[in-house]
Amino acid sequence: MTISALAGTAGLLLFPLAMCYAALMDLTTLKIRNALVLAIAGGWVVLAPLAGFTFAELGASLSVAGAVLVLTFAFFALGWIGGGDAKLAAATALWFEPQQALVYFTYASLLGGLLTLLILQMRSRWMPASFYRVPWIARLNEPKGGVPYGAAMAPAALIVFPNTEWVARAVF
Repeated sequence: MTISALAGTAGLLLFPLAMCYAALMDLTTLKIRNALVLAIAGGWVVLAPLAGFTFAELGASLSVAGAVLVLTFAFFALGWIGGGDAKLAAATALWFEPQQALVYFTYASLLGGLLTLLILQMRSRWMPASFYRVPWIARLNEPKGGVPYGAAMAPAALIVFPNTEWVARAVF
């Protein structure tokens, strides 16, 4: 197996697993750790060139991720999303072609809106006392608590990822 095939296979494993981990961590702790964001971004930095992506493709991904970082930090400054969500969005955008990044953010917005509605609905209803003994459920139910948008961004990424060059170039 060539270096390119090994790097591509590593990307096929790393990205989906990291996104699943990000969703679970954000849902249960309302935090997205910097180490996870760095692993997602660093994985792309190491693997994309080894997997055979051209300088133009790498540059396009970096440009989109930079624009996403600026935009999402504006959202963070406005209090619309958390800092971890902003960093995760930019790191995730690296793995997509520019047009796929737009599709990704469309799905993330729709799923984030649905998640927000579900959490608001949960907060407005009575829940059995046993639910409040589960720390992450109690945290999600806090009236002024946040919304774990990473739990919406991750499935959006998993919806788009099968259509990426990472999968198209895979050697099975």
